[in-house]
Amino acid sequence: MSDIKELQEKIENFTKERNWDQFHTPVNLAKSISIEAGELLECFQWSNDEFDLQEVKEELSDVLNYCFQLASKLNLDIKEIILDKMKKNAEKYPVDKAFGRADKYNKL
Repeated sequence: MSDIKELQEKIENFTKERNWDQFHTPVNLAKSISIEAGELLECFQWSNDEFDLQEVKEELSDVLNYCFQLASKLNLDIKEIILDKMKKNAEKYPVDKAFGRADKYNKL
């Protein structure tokens, strides 16, 4: 079994043990991802290079946790959707045009 699948199962078991699945609709999970992403950003609010790594780890974990739950709820394969998106991005941002540039694909 892949590490991703194993992790998804652990997250699902944690949720089921607490009877929280009833609250985890796709829209609620999407809202939670956004909320937790805001909390992650808050870790960097007043400085570009000074932050509490432990806080960052915890907030990043919350974001990832909700992302895994949303993928599971929608029966999406995390590895597959990431690789598919990377393929699309590779087409939009070819190395010869995008290397070292932060421009959006339509400005390359």
